[in-house]
Amino acid sequence: MTRHPATRDPTGPFDEAALRAAIARGAAPVPLYKQAITSHREWSYQRFRDGADIRELITERARFIDRLLVLAWKHFGLNEQPLCLVAVGGYGRGELHPHSDIDLLLLSDNQPIGALTGALERFIALLWDIKLNIGHSVRSIDETIARARDDITIATNLMESRVISGDAQLHQRLMQAVRAGQIWPSAAFFRAKYDEQLERHRKYANTEYNLEPNVKSSPGGLRDTQTIAWVAKRHYGVQSLEDLAARGFLLPEEVDVLRAGQAFLWRVRYALHMVSGRDEDRLLFDHQRTLATLFGYRDDDAKKAVERFMQAYYRWVLTLGELNEVLMQHFDEDILRACEPEQVLEINSRFRVRNGFIEVTNDKVFEKYPSALLEVFVLMAHNEHIDGVRASTIRLIRNSRELIDDEFRADPRNRALFIDLLRAPYKMSLQLRRMRRYGILGNYLPEFGNVIGQMQHDLFHIYTVDAHTMEVIKNMRRFHYDDSAGHFPIAARIVKRMDKPELLYIAGLYHDIGKGRGGDHSLLGAEDARAFCERHGLNKRDTNLVVWLVQHHLIMSSTAQRKDIADPEVIREFALQVGDQHYLDYLYVLTVADIKATNPTLWNSWRASLMRELYAETKRALRRGLENPVDKQEWIEETQQGALEILCGMGFDEDEIWALWAERGEDYFLREKVQDIVWHTEAIAQHGDLDRPLILIKPSTETLLSATQIFVYSRGGSHLFPMLASAMEQLDLSIQDARLYNASNGYALDTFFVLDANGEAIGDDPERIAHMERFLRQQLDKPGYFPDSLQRRTPRQARLFAVPTRTQISVDAARGYTVLEVVTPDRPGLLARIGKIFYEYGIELQKAKITTLGERVEDVFYITDSQQRPITSPALQGAIQEAIRRELDQQTAPQ
Repeated sequence: MTRHPATRDPTGPFDEAALRAAIARGAAPVPLYKQAITSHREWSYQRFRDGADIRELITERARFIDRLLVLAWKHFGLNEQPLCLVAVGGYGRGELHPHSDIDLLLLSDNQPIGALTGALERFIALLWDIKLNIGHSVRSIDETIARARDDITIATNLMESRVISGDAQLHQRLMQAVRAGQIWPSAAFFRAKYDEQLERHRKYANTEYNLEPNVKSSPGGLRDTQTIAWVAKRHYGVQSLEDLAARGFLLPEEVDVLRAGQAFLWRVRYALHMVSGRDEDRLLFDHQRTLATLFGYRDDDAKKAVERFMQAYYRWVLTLGELNEVLMQHFDEDILRACEPEQVLEINSRFRVRNGFIEVTNDKVFEKYPSALLEVFVLMAHNEHIDGVRASTIRLIRNSRELIDDEFRADPRNRALFIDLLRAPYKMSLQLRRMRRYGILGNYLPEFGNVIGQMQHDLFHIYTVDAHTMEVIKNMRRFHYDDSAGHFPIAARIVKRMDKPELLYIAGLYHDIGKGRGGDHSLLGAEDARAFCERHGLNKRDTNLVVWLVQHHLIMSSTAQRKDIADPEVIREFALQVGDQHYLDYLYVLTVADIKATNPTLWNSWRASLMRELYAETKRALRRGLENPVDKQEWIEETQQGALEILCGMGFDEDEIWALWAERGEDYFLREKVQDIVWHTEAIAQHGDLDRPLILIKPSTETLLSATQIFVYSRGGSHLFPMLASAMEQLDLSIQDARLYNASNGYALDTFFVLDANGEAIGDDPERIAHMERFLRQQLDKPGYFPDSLQRRTPRQARLFAVPTRTQISVDAARGYTVLEVVTPDRPGLLARIGKIFYEYGIELQKAKITTLGERVEDVFYITDSQQRPITSPALQGAIQEAIRRELDQQTAPQ
C-alpha cells in the first residue's frame, strides 16, 4: 500500500554490466556478488547519514536485490524454464531494510520439476553463499493455494507478491485463484488478522511503552500500519492510503500522520539494522543511545538525549496505535457487524449508545458543546454497560481536542466534570487511559501532557512516566476488588473505608508529574498538585493532604527499605513525619500502588512484609501518641521478659538463660523478635561444640517476613560477612537484610533474610534447605577464603548501565554507628566484595539494609571499628569509600 516515488538509479555504485562480463570471463561469482552487496550497503548507509528520504532507501535496496536475483536466475538458465521467481512479504511490497529477510516463492506449474531441482539448488546455494538473508519455498500453484487456504500468513504474503523473473503467467494464474474470494473471504480474513493483532499485542503486554520495544511488532509499530493496509486491500481492493481516504475511512490529515509515523519508524528500523549489522527490530538499550546521537538528540540539564529520542518514539507509536484502533473498529463495523440489528439507547441530546458503544448524536456536538469532550468519559464511568467509544466519535474527539484551551480549563463546568470522573464508580482508570490515548488528558492537564512518552532510562522504571501513572491509578482501583484482599490485605481494608478516594487518585496523577524538568520532581509535582486542587475547588484540608502525599510519596518506601524499622526511634521519626493515621493510610496505599506500578518484580513478599511492619509499628506509635515515645530500655526489658517466660516454660533455668545472654548487647534485644530470640537461645544451648559453627535455617513459610531466615553462630571476625555473602551468592540467594552482632567472647551471631535470585521466596523445600546448610558450613571451614569468580552472570541490560558508584558516609553518634551508603549497579558478588574491603580495613559490620531496585542497588551499612566505636576519621572514611568505588567501578568498566 506504499506508493514509491520516482528515484535516482537505485543500484547506486552497482555496475551490472561489469559483473556480468567478469563472470563470463570465468571469475568466481561469489566474491563479485558479495562485493557488490557491500558497496551498495555502504553507499546506502552514507545516504542515510546524509538525510536521504527513507522511502527511497528501502525501495532502492529492493530494486538492487531485484537486479542481483535476475542476474543469478539467468546465470543458472532458470529464466527459460516453466518457473517464476516471486517476491513475497515486505520484499514483495518493494520495501527492504539493510538486513531484512528476502522472502521468495519459487513457483512452478502443477507438473513435477525433477529435472530443474539441481539448478534451483545451485541458485539457492549461491544466495546463501553471498550472505543474503533469504526465506524461500518451492511450490506449485496448487500447493501454494492449498497452503494459503490453511495459513493466513501465507495468504497475506501472496497479496503483496510480485514477479522478479521467469514465467509471469504462472503468477497471474496463482493470483486469479487467490483473488477469487474462495481463499479467506474478507470477513474471515479480517477476523484472523484482528485476532493475530490482539495476540501480538498481548505478547508485548498491550502497551507501546516497553523498555526495549520491537519497532516492527510492538503495539503501535510497523505491523499495526501493515495490518490496516492488508485489511483494506483484501476487503476494499485499495492500493494506497489515499484510496482508503477516498472511501471515507481516513481523513487527509490522518494520511499525513500515518505516512510521517511510518517514515519515522522506518528510519529507526533502518538505523537499527545499520548499527547492529543484522536483522534487528528490537530497540535494545545497547542501541538506544547510539540512535539518539545518530538522530541528532543531545543531553541537557533536564533530559538525556536518549530520553528525548525515546519520548519521540513513544509518542509516534501512541499516535499510530490510536489510528490503528480507529480504523480496526471502522473495519469491524463495516465488515463484521454490517448486518447486525442495531440497538440504540439515547442518553441525552449529545450522546447515545449504539450496540454497546457510545457515539455523538451529530458531528457538531463538540464544536457546540466543548464540555462534551469530558462528558463522554464521565458517562462511561457512570454506566458499566458501555463498552467503549465508536470509531467515528473517537475521530471527532481527536480532531476536537484543540478546543481544550485556557478558557476551557477555567470553566467551572469542566472542572466539576473532571472531579466527577475521579469519583465515578465504574472503570474510572480505564477512562483516564482512554483520555490519555485520545489526547484529552494531556490537553486538559498540560503538565501531564509534558510527561507523555517521558522515558526514565534505567531498568528500575519499566514504564514511561505517563504509563506508570496510569498503572498507579489502576492499582489503586484494584484494591477495591474482592480478589485484592488476599494479596494486598491492608491496602484493601484502607480503601474500603476511605471517604474521599478521589484525593488518592489526584495524588497518583501528580506524584511523578515533575519528572523530566530538572530539579526535585517531588517538589515540582507538589506545586502542580496544589494548583490543581485550588483550581478544582478542593478545601484546604484536602488540598494539604494531596500536596503532602505528592511531596512525600517516597518516604515510606525509603524508610521501609533503607532504615532499620526494628529500631523504635526510626519508627518515631517516621511517625513524626506522617503526623496522623489519616495521612498514614493514604500514604500506604499510594506507596504500594507506586512500587507495584514501577516494576512488577519490585513488589515481592519481602517488600510487602517490610511495608506491613512499618505500617503496623507506625500505627501503634500514633495510637500511643507522639508525645509518649517508647522508652528503649523498656522495650528491651519487655522483649527479654517475653523470651524468658517461653524458655522457662521449655525447661530452661533462668540463670542458665542469662548466662547464655551475657554477651549479647542491647541492640540484639532491641531488633530481634521474641520468638527468634527463643529459637536462637535454644539452639545455642543444645549446640555443645562451640568450635563448630551453628547454622539454622527457618523457611519463609515459618517467618512473618516472607523470606528465608539464616542464623549463623560462629567464632566471629570481620571475615564472616564477606564469606557468607559470597557463599549465598553461589547458592543463588539474594540477601535482603543482615543483622550482625559481635560479642566480646569472640563469637558472632548473624541473621540473614534471603530470597532467591529472582526475588521470590524459597519456600520450605527440605532438600534445598539441607543443601544450603551443608554448603554454608563448608565455606565457614575455610576462614579468610574469598572466591574471585561467582556463578551468576551479570544480565546484558544491567551491563549497559555502568554508572559510577556513589558513596556517602555519616556518623550516627546517638546509635554508635558510622552509616555508609552505597548506590551502584547490581552485579554478582557485590556484597562479598564490599565485605572483603571491610575485612581489609578492620571494619566491623553491625547491620546492613540491602535494597535492589531493578539494576541498581542502594545498600546501607552500619559499621564500627574493631572496638565497636564509630569511624570518625575523615581520612579513613575517605579511604574506605575510595576503595569501594575503585573495586566496584573497575568490575563494571566497559570491556
